[in-house]
Amino acid sequence: MGRRSPERRDRLMRASALVLLLSLTGCTGSPSSPGTAATPNASATQEGTTASGTSAPGSSQTTPASPRIPEVAQKLDVGLQLPWSVVFLPNGTAVVSERDSAQVKSIRNGEATTIGEVSGVDPGGEGGLLGLALSPDFATDRWLYAYFTSPSDNRIARMKLTEDSGGQLALGEAEVIFSGMSKASTHNGGRIRFGPDGFLYVGTGDSQRREQPQDTNALGGKILRLTAEGRPAPGNPFGDNPVYSYGHRNVQGLAWDSDGRLWASEFGPDVDDELNLITPGGNYGWPTVTGAPGRSGLIDAKVVWPSTSDASPSGLEIVDGIAYTGALRGQRLWAVPLEGENAGTPVAYFTGQYGRLRDVTRAPDGTLWVISNNRNPDFAVILEVGP
Repeated sequence: MGRRSPERRDRLMRASALVLLLSLTGCTGSPSSPGTAATPNASATQEGTTASGTSAPGSSQTTPASPRIPEVAQKLDVGLQLPWSVVFLPNGTAVVSERDSAQVKSIRNGEATTIGEVSGVDPGGEGGLLGLALSPDFATDRWLYAYFTSPSDNRIARMKLTEDSGGQLALGEAEVIFSGMSKASTHNGGRIRFGPDGFLYVGTGDSQRREQPQDTNALGGKILRLTAEGRPAPGNPFGDNPVYSYGHRNVQGLAWDSDGRLWASEFGPDVDDELNLITPGGNYGWPTVTGAPGRSGLIDAKVVWPSTSDASPSGLEIVDGIAYTGALRGQRLWAVPLEGENAGTPVAYFTGQYGRLRDVTRAPDGTLWVISNNRNPDFAVILEVGP
């Protein structure tokens, strides 16, 4: 064949780019960028920065004051294997889930001890033993809740976590209280947390079933709200139905601010990781849109990271008006100042220093625990973030 002229090659390249853009738009609506995410244009706002001063953009609505730089108080090399969630007992003991081993471990005085193994866990891909939550009445009822992948679905169980006179912890038999959340090799959700109202909130993924997030009778791609016994919580927006919000892709973090507002971190596809302010009954758009395109009837994200290589946000904690979320692909800790219902410019810390960061949780002493997720083995970084 003869060579194409430069003009013809240019026309073909432009046509190919247009086809690719249209195909992406058809999959996810209007992918957000720093200039389109319900925010001032990126050139007119301050970019987030890493602790070393490297540019690390994420887009947001307002720009409250920057957070205080977290200080590393301690790094605990305790030999964890793919930890997923950490919660704290009233005495400060950390309790950690390991995704693939299905083991629950305690960390006390700088040492990790295996408490027990959750029965019925079927690890694989992103599934396994995932989120943990303590009962609001743990001091009296001793219930530890766990979200896990079984051979047939994702489910929630609770177990008694007892302690003998010598301080030795023991894990009781798992009692399944909620099941039927679809499973897949990816997009299993898994974060659970009791809210200020005493109900259990559950972040699920779409389990690669794109029809589920927009169906309020399906459990995938949702935030659910349950009683401690696993029933739909009274006052849920769709009646006797566990669904609290919908149109999610893969919810990974849940946290409440000081005024009781629920925020959630969420994986995007190949674009647009999100930090969302959750409204009961709200539709967050997936799979129609991602990010913050301003589409009527859908709720925009408050923060959008256009490149998932910068974020892939997982565990979420809010301390003194700052939302902290660990980044997996981004391998950094993001800090997002909150101001009422708005979020400010994300700032990144420890970029590349500790690898993939899975969970972020505040300890009873006010420190912030960040759990790595690297397979080599894993550890906890304890941060001072107070005023």
